[in-house]
Parts: sequence; C-alpha cells; structure tokens
Amino acid sequence: MKQNILFDLDDTLIHCNKYFHFVQEQFADLMTTWFAPHALTKQAVLAKHSEIDIAGVQIVGFKSEHFPQSFVDTYRYYSALYGRTESADEESLLWKLGLSVFEQEIEPYPHMNETLESLSAEGHRLHLYTGGDPVIQKRKIEKAGLERFFHDRIYIHMHKNVEALKDILHMQRLRLADTWMVGNSVRTDVLPALSCGLHAIYLKQEREWDYNVLPIDAKPSGAFLTLSALSQVPSAIGAYLSQDRS
Repeated sequence: MKQNILFDLDDTLIHCNKYFHFVQEQFADLMTTWFAPHALTKQAVLAKHSEIDIAGVQIVGFKSEHFPQSFVDTYRYYSALYGRTESADEESLLWKLGLSVFEQEIEPYPHMNETLESLSAEGHRLHLYTGGDPVIQKRKIEKAGLERFFHDRIYIHMHKNVEALKDILHMQRLRLADTWMVGNSVRTDVLPALSCGLHAIYLKQEREWDYNVLPIDAKPSGAFLTLSALSQVPSAIGAYLSQDRS
C-alpha cells in the first residue's frame, strides 16, 4: 500500500502568505499617505490590489514580476481616478517593495522535517509540486533542505492547474488510486487533484490568499480530507489506508 504523495510548497511546507500580507500592509500604508487628500482607506487599497493581483495571476501565472507590477497598476488606477500625477520615483519604490517579498527568510511549518521523514520511512514516494518562478522556488527548496526528501521528483510550473497536474501524472506514470495531493490551495491543489481522480488533503490555513479560495464542488473519487496541521498528514493517510484494507 505504498503511496505517491505530492506536496505543495508555499503555505503547505513553508510559510509564504504571511510575507505577502506584511508587504501588502506596507503598500497600503504608502498609498493612504500619498492619497491622504482624497481620504483613500487601507481597506479600499487592499481590495483593489487583490482584484488586480488575482486578475493578473490568471493571465500570467506565478511570474515573480507580476506582484510588484500589481502594486504599480493599483497605484496607477488611483492616480487616474483622483487625477493625481504619477511619479517615477514612487513607482520605483513600489516595484522594490513588491520584489522584497521574495527576499524573506525561509520558515518551515512546524514539524515539516518530521512529517516528511515519517512518510519516507513508511516507504511512500514523495513528490514536490509547486507554482512560481523556477529560480525563486529552487532557492526556497534548497534553503529548506527539501531535496533529500524529493530528489528528482520536483516539479515547478508557472501555471498550476489540471493540465499541469495531468502532465506530472503521465510523466511519472502514477496510479491514480495510489496518489495523493497535499496542499493549502483549493484552486491549485484540491480541485485539480479531485478532477484528476486523486486522493486530496486540504491543509487549511488560518489566513488564506483570496485567489486560493473557491467552493469545493468536485466529487472525490477516493479520500478527501481537511486537516489543520502538516503533522497530521501521516496519521491521516495511514488511517485511510487501514480503513481501505479492512
């Protein structure tokens, strides 16, 4: 009953969203300062930025340049709305702020190593499937020391969707009934896995990126579990496999 287990990276194995939220708060503070005469609120800035950010991701995927560009595009939106003259210096500052999110330290989720070690010791074959800029994602993987668990089974895609997942399944010749997807994103982890007929573990986080949140309307072919901590994954898979054998 050895399984193939695909793990997402960001906000499944290592922290990510909290750094984006931190930088977004800095962005909103700058905007409300610059647009103070127009009584622009942080809530309005963050809502408009989320709209522009998500729309862009759906077009270009997880390109690193997209996030700072979304700051600049939001700034230009409000400049046009209020008739405020755009400043090259302000746009340059926003671009640098957006890029700074990719310079944060790597922070694993609690029990990351123990979880992966436990699954490996049980004989399961671990895969890492992440979305983003290959250079940035490879740096994260290296700093987190994850190559020892995943070896050559690391897949980085700019667009993380059903088609990308199907390519991995076909390339690795993975048997659907023995394959799991573990991730925090309903959009890019859970729904594609369920659509492909895999087992899925939704690792629900307290504060999620709006892009990742969608109704779960796909019918599972196998297991579909919702967990709140990475450390729960080995026992959850083990319990399902024991039940399936009985």
